[in-house]
Amino acid sequence: MPAYEILGEDRASRWLVTCDHATNRVPDDVNGGDLGLPPEEMGRHIAYDLGAAGVARALAERLDAPAILSDFSRLVIDPNRGELDPTLVMKLYDGTIIPANRHVDAHEVERRLNTLHRPYHAALERLAARRPDTVIVAIHSFTPRLNGRSPRPWHIGVLHSHLDTRFSLPLIARLQAEPDLCVGDNQPYLGHLPGDAIDRHALQTGRQNTLIELRHDLIRTEAEQQAWADRLAPILTEVLAALPA
Repeated sequence: MPAYEILGEDRASRWLVTCDHATNRVPDDVNGGDLGLPPEEMGRHIAYDLGAAGVARALAERLDAPAILSDFSRLVIDPNRGELDPTLVMKLYDGTIIPANRHVDAHEVERRLNTLHRPYHAALERLAARRPDTVIVAIHSFTPRLNGRSPRPWHIGVLHSHLDTRFSLPLIARLQAEPDLCVGDNQPYLGHLPGDAIDRHALQTGRQNTLIELRHDLIRTEAEQQAWADRLAPILTEVLAALPA
């Protein structure tokens, strides 16, 4: 099966919506399609970004934009990590040991890079290069709390690198004007990892970009995902229109 899904490739707008952690699928050629975890673990945030795919699909429709979604679990290999990142193939995540990854060697990592990670990024770059003025919007979700940690108060976070805040800082300001939202500025994570998807396809190429994190208990259902897309699309459009040419 392909390493990714593309929606609306012929859509005309500047936007490109990405979802790096869209699914918890384990390809058949990875330990027979089973990482050795029970279904309840594969249904957790450790395996994928719950609700993010539905938001990405709906948002791309609202923006008349193409979207690319990964089609493999981040536990197999993480497409939002650089090839040299030590967390590329996780052996332990949020207290859970990943049995099929415990003894992964360099040969198997290279095979997963060639069959999954690199094809995804090649397709993402092809979509991003279709116009010189592409704006990348990466959709992710975060868990309301990590094991043993305090609850996370943010409804939405906007992640950005200090290397390029052109779009993200005005977006944060606009979202903070919404009276019912608790907005995280580089929360619940810092916004830059060298070699990650935004670094690779936006920062290194000068493309406008932002990364949106939604708390996944707010996007559990299709109706909630559609509602967030309805809310975000005009805000994103407004912020982009107000930026200097």
